[in-house]
Amino acid sequence: MAINKVFNPQFFHLFKKGRYNKENLVSDLIAGVIVGIIALPLAIAFGIASGVTPQQGLITAIVAGFIIAVLGGSRFLIGGPTGAFIVIIAGIIAKYGMTGLTIATIMAGIFLIIMGVCKMGAIFKFIPYPIIVGFTSGIALTIFSTQIKDFLGLTNVDVPSGFIPQWGCYLSNIGEINWLETALSALCLISIIIWNRYMSKKIPGAVIAIILGTAISLILTNTTGVEFATIGSKFPGLSTGMALPEFSIPNINYETIRELVSPAFTIAMLCAIESLLAAMVADGVTGKQHHSNTELIAQGVANIVTPLFGGIPSTGALARTMASINNGAKSSVSGLVHSFALLLIFLFLMPYVIYIPLGCLAAILIIVAYNMSEWRSFKFLLRGERTDVAVLLLTFFLTVIVDLTVAIEFGILLAIIFFVRRTMQTSSIRVIEADTLAATEDDDMAQSDDIEHLDIHKGIEVYEINGPYFFGLASRSEEMENRHKNETICRIIRMRKVPFIDSTGVRNLGNLCRMAKQRGVQVILSGVRPEVLSTLERFGLDKEIGKENIFDNIVPALEYANKLADSN
Repeated sequence: MAINKVFNPQFFHLFKKGRYNKENLVSDLIAGVIVGIIALPLAIAFGIASGVTPQQGLITAIVAGFIIAVLGGSRFLIGGPTGAFIVIIAGIIAKYGMTGLTIATIMAGIFLIIMGVCKMGAIFKFIPYPIIVGFTSGIALTIFSTQIKDFLGLTNVDVPSGFIPQWGCYLSNIGEINWLETALSALCLISIIIWNRYMSKKIPGAVIAIILGTAISLILTNTTGVEFATIGSKFPGLSTGMALPEFSIPNINYETIRELVSPAFTIAMLCAIESLLAAMVADGVTGKQHHSNTELIAQGVANIVTPLFGGIPSTGALARTMASINNGAKSSVSGLVHSFALLLIFLFLMPYVIYIPLGCLAAILIIVAYNMSEWRSFKFLLRGERTDVAVLLLTFFLTVIVDLTVAIEFGILLAIIFFVRRTMQTSSIRVIEADTLAATEDDDMAQSDDIEHLDIHKGIEVYEINGPYFFGLASRSEEMENRHKNETICRIIRMRKVPFIDSTGVRNLGNLCRMAKQRGVQVILSGVRPEVLSTLERFGLDKEIGKENIFDNIVPALEYANKLADSN
């Protein structure tokens, strides 16, 4: 395959034939700086909530944001850490440590590159909507649950992992709530809501809440001596500033790889789904088109490189992408500017980040959780078919109670089972018992005067397969043998409505032909489509049946069968 058809970064098209000019550059510079400011509190909050340091969240936004902007298949996608990864990252770190997370992220990057090279970008459009809503809503509830500790100022309380144990801990420690911390958290939460609803939409309320919460915390600490839990109290080492991270390759062995396949696959799936959904939304707003396979490869490269600098999993961030577009971004240059803005903050302003209250970050993440919850979509899907509701609720509860990896695996498995079941219901094998047979190849579209009636002589059975002849139709294939009559000489199997046949279908059809031959019955195929015939030829079944017994149309097939019947 031509590599440019699979990997076609949009960034390198900007400078062809004078497409990019000074006005575009100015717009991208403004949008990139604003998005960099917006990304700052989110990257810090996502890092802390995931169980790593705030600088690791920033490193992820810087490195991944740069790579995704340069190599991505979308002109507008902003990359970095997102709330969807909080649950899975925290779980991996708790079980395998930071080294395990690094290896899992690199493996996920490799999976993403393979998906892109194999042109699987379009497949993610077909993931059932109830699965996406189920695990997204489950992640939102889990994020909300993990932020209650900092929101209520339960600094000295050791909160366990797991949704149910967490709330048991919260209820049993109600008396430990720090009401001053809670008041500051609530004030930050209210300020975000009011600002986002009634004030400027270009600068999100999270930035305002950071400024307001930090200012109040500093004033009260300096005037009254009241201490608030801050980033600095949780990560004392940040007060000296931060140097650029060192490049480090983890020690990888087979046993670790084997154990991390499942969480790595989950990271890859989350990254692919979230980034491609964000790219599609950006396309709808801008009128441009992204290249999904290129985007998967870019996401893969970002997730291979970023952890080598101490970062965590990254993907395309919808909120930051839309903020970039709304602030006038014209191309992926805004993503580069966003990364450089965060790099400057990382190098020169990290000593000031220590004063941000943890309760303020908790308020920001609660808003993030609410925006992720998709409660309106959740409520809407509850009105659907029972199978969709089952997939939705199973994915949701498994995400909340067990973990995200299990939720996605079971959700997709259940969706596949229901899909096969529905396909089985649309596929059928029916016997044509009438003395006449409509010769038209499309009975539904034919007019009454177009229908030619053909006689079916004694000793001939005619069956019609309607729908895909696949493994789900295996049990129904036995209907032909169960209906066998001793006087049967020929059996016509009409396959005009069979769009494809899989290996199980080929096997079952071969068994039917062999059993019929043992009883002295000649099998004739009618209306076999070229793609189905090609499959039969690959397995050699056309030779076993006899090419002279395979017809394009029912008319010659029935004439041939009638001659055989009459000769006997």
